[in-house]
Amino acid sequence: MGKRKPDQQPRVTIEGEVLRQIRQHARSNSKTEVCGVLIGEENGSGMNITARIAGLNAAQAGTFVTFTQDTWEHIYKIKDKEYPNERIVGWYHSHPGFGVFLSDHDTFIHKNFFSAPLQVAWVYDPHSDEEGCFGWSGERLERLEEIRVKDDKGGEEAGETGKPEPVGGIEDDDEIVEAGEHASEAGPPAWLGWVLTICSHVLLMALAFVAAWIFFPRPIFFLIDTRRGVVQEAPPGTHLTRDGTLVIPSGADIPVPPAADKSTPPAAAAPVPEPPKQPTGKTENGKDPKDQNVPRK
Repeated sequence: MGKRKPDQQPRVTIEGEVLRQIRQHARSNSKTEVCGVLIGEENGSGMNITARIAGLNAAQAGTFVTFTQDTWEHIYKIKDKEYPNERIVGWYHSHPGFGVFLSDHDTFIHKNFFSAPLQVAWVYDPHSDEEGCFGWSGERLERLEEIRVKDDKGGEEAGETGKPEPVGGIEDDDEIVEAGEHASEAGPPAWLGWVLTICSHVLLMALAFVAAWIFFPRPIFFLIDTRRGVVQEAPPGTHLTRDGTLVIPSGADIPVPPAADKSTPPAAAAPVPEPPKQPTGKTENGKDPKDQNVPRK
């Protein structure tokens, strides 16, 4: 293959399994950035990305990530053990929720740690599921227009997209199909979910009613008919005003107790004793004793 021109964008081919691992790593932490390095080999005008190494112990924050000394020690330890004949051809990191681009901090990392002409930066946003690859075009960092996703399962390479961001490989559809099959085998039936939802709502309503009955008791008023000696509960809505007046809602249905049976004779009234006679000061013949002749001694 011919060598790449200085102002020509590198041609990148990435294994579908590596792309899946990058996405899983980014989705494992949806609030802060994660990072790692890309392992592969150069092929003249570009490179093949065949593996990746996660950047453990990286300094993470909401909008940036930094390779620490511990991160590089871990990366080189894994590379020397598992990929001794391959090179670090770039790095990857996530942008959770704020799009695919290279920030000033990302550009600083790339220029100082991945400045080789064929080294690239892969960016993935786990919120929007958008991804893109950036590489050197002369002295400028640009988003690459040609990305190939190779299927490790034996399929042909994905064609050139002609778009700034790569199109997901065949492994995406496989993941969706497998997830759907497992969900249908292990998931509960749909009707059970509806039954549990209805039962939970009914239980919450019952608990709310009991709590209201215990903590917010309502006063009960009774109406007393003193003439008939009848006690009955006041209709709903009856309440006392501040001045102590009992207010019965207008139009309330107040049941009237049945009248006493007229066929039963009333009980005889007890005789009322006559008051004692007061002395009038007269004798039996109606004369004042002063006018009668009192015999002299």
